[in-house]
Amino acid sequence: MHGVIRALLLSATVLAAAPAPAQVADLVSNEVLRVCADPANSPLSNRDGSGFENRIAEHLGQVMGRPVEYTWFPMVTGFARNTLFAGKCDVVIGYAQGDELVLNTNHYYTSTHVLVVKADGPLAGVESLSDPALQGRRIGVVAGSPPATHIARNGLMGKARPYDLMVDRRVEDPAGDMLRDVEAGVTDAAVLWGPVGGPLVRAHPGLKAIPLLKEEGAPRLYYRITMGVRQGEDVWKRELNSLIRREQGALDTILREAGVPLVDNYGKGLKEGG
Repeated sequence: MHGVIRALLLSATVLAAAPAPAQVADLVSNEVLRVCADPANSPLSNRDGSGFENRIAEHLGQVMGRPVEYTWFPMVTGFARNTLFAGKCDVVIGYAQGDELVLNTNHYYTSTHVLVVKADGPLAGVESLSDPALQGRRIGVVAGSPPATHIARNGLMGKARPYDLMVDRRVEDPAGDMLRDVEAGVTDAAVLWGPVGGPLVRAHPGLKAIPLLKEEGAPRLYYRITMGVRQGEDVWKRELNSLIRREQGALDTILREAGVPLVDNYGKGLKEGG
């Protein structure tokens, strides 16, 4: 998960308080698209450029006629303070909507958590964490993440296997560990943030990712993902909003090609068009 989330909970859980408002309008580069990113947060971002957020940044930079320049920092406590708020970069490509530390653009996609199971196993038809088929099963879940509440509510926590959220992905790989454990039979299923689990499952042909679209009660399992800029940078936000609106089709294509499950704005069904 590392990020809704981003690795998701990517916003409020990983960012430190912003500094006092400054002359932020002077900080945005007019010549380079300066992106704040985690160097080892595959499949979202990676120093080698392989993440789908890298592809989105490159596409936007090409449309804007600006080369992309990265400031790298692990998506842990202090990420925003050492990148965006320090004026070293101007945008976080993926940021959960609603966090007040940054100024959010309009959202450019909505996704949800997924249940990862063996494609030919007895849980392949499960669509909800309330399914009786999950009773007595060992389910991997990121500790403290929204699905953990649903797992507890459905009486599944007794055999649940927790995995860490707050890690430096350069040295730890909880999402990869979760998938390998399902493959090896250490667990029967795993719940991951869709933009992480969906793309990663493609490297594990024996597994499938099922979008969790039928969960009831709080907390919600879907999130709208925006781009994050510094508070007060309304002109820059509007520029990005206009770009998102014009390039929405291209952004959808990048996300779908990566394996990100795209859902409607209310997390009730898959987004039309793919």
